[in-house]
Amino acid sequence: MELTKQEQAMLDGKEGYATRKSMEILVALGEIFGAKNLINVGSVQVAGVSYHNLGDAGLEFLNSLAKDGKVKVLTTLNPAGMDLENWRQLGISEEFAEKQNLVIDAFQRMGILVSCTCTPYLIGNLPLYDEHIAWSESSAVTFANSVLGARTNREGGPSALAAAFVGKTPCYGLHLDENRVPDVHVKVEVELSKISDWGALGYAVGKKAENKTPYITGIKTAQLDELKNFCASIVTYGTKPLFYVKNITPSADQQPIPKETVYIEASDIKNAYDSINDDTAEIDFVCVGCPHCSIKEIQEIVDIIQNKKVKKDVELWVATSRTVKQLADKRGYTAIIEAAGGKFACDTCMAVAPLKGRFNALATTSAKGCFYSRQNLMKTKMGSMKECIEAAVSGKWNI
Repeated sequence: MELTKQEQAMLDGKEGYATRKSMEILVALGEIFGAKNLINVGSVQVAGVSYHNLGDAGLEFLNSLAKDGKVKVLTTLNPAGMDLENWRQLGISEEFAEKQNLVIDAFQRMGILVSCTCTPYLIGNLPLYDEHIAWSESSAVTFANSVLGARTNREGGPSALAAAFVGKTPCYGLHLDENRVPDVHVKVEVELSKISDWGALGYAVGKKAENKTPYITGIKTAQLDELKNFCASIVTYGTKPLFYVKNITPSADQQPIPKETVYIEASDIKNAYDSINDDTAEIDFVCVGCPHCSIKEIQEIVDIIQNKKVKKDVELWVATSRTVKQLADKRGYTAIIEAAGGKFACDTCMAVAPLKGRFNALATTSAKGCFYSRQNLMKTKMGSMKECIEAAVSGKWNI
């Protein structure tokens, strides 16, 4: 790789241990993938925040960097392993909370904004079209590339943190025009009627497109929350973190339509539901917000749950960023949801919280949430927001 004088000085340790270590990571990564140089990034989103995933070795690594490391660009965090304020209410142990707070303290000392969310674009980390960034979380990376038109590879936690300390990332992969060309045409020949259908669509496209970049036609309209859900699903179940939807996503109409074609029909959506949903009628955990809920989704929950009560022995979590929760507080949404027996899970999510063994069966709007909850030994059901809230009230899945 060709380095500037400033970059070489950072690699030589002129700006301290954390910057030198970061340059070593970025140079090694660039050489592995054939990058010619480093490029400036506008923002960073760091994964590997939950102590559940990091452990003591990860915490020790973060503390070593925090001694002299300061980020050079806007940097936000992925969800942590717990709600940083109300962890007791969500059943997190004192021991875990102590370790998780040490992780957060290390990130704070680096100058990182402690906004623990997988939807940084909803709370102020919003890149421009064509801007180079270095983000980590899979659904956020896919949203940035596809819906916003920014450019990022799916960074690992260490490489994203390295980019934050240096303000640069190696120029390879999805930073380059030639790697952003779609190579499979996906014709959607089914109507999507509810939010979970977008998760099912992501599953179906992911399986059929495999490791290719889809150019999708047949979708007439799409709202932000629908695309958010689709981004989480498609990258969980298959393809690269980039897709194009004709007449909806930026630059889609500038792309060539690939010759290879696959079709998504009603049978594919049914197969997705059949694959994601387990055979269970009893529900003891309902979690919505994977990716984190927008304020619009929280308003939808309020409309459904008002004047109802979550069944005893069922937990209802509304996972969202603390910034969006503050909006919900001001609008009175929080009070209504909590009066019904629901709980807000800020800063965290079902994918990174230590939930193994706590619940038997999950209801959610999220295909990605089902994928990770199965790893926590839960049975899963995916449906609309209304179907999920009704499951919280009845303790049953009535579809």
